[in-house]
Amino acid sequence: MDILCQVWIGLFGMTAVWLVGRLEKWSRWGYICGLLAQPAWFYTTISHGQYGITFLSIFYTYSWSQGAYNHWIKRVEE
Repeated sequence: MDILCQVWIGLFGMTAVWLVGRLEKWSRWGYICGLLAQPAWFYTTISHGQYGITFLSIFYTYSWSQGAYNHWIKRVEE
């Protein structure tokens, strides 16, 4: 299970950071990829007793969620 989580984190985590740094409109998919990486982060950190990183993962989840909300749900005022 650890290998699967590491691959999951690598795949979605790196993709999220790469996408968010893009200028194109589709960069907003980075927030979705970031959210998709979070379950693997939680599983890995909790199962290994890394509670400091678990707390950091909670903050990352909040941050990815805020980006997803701002780029997918919130209406842009013109």
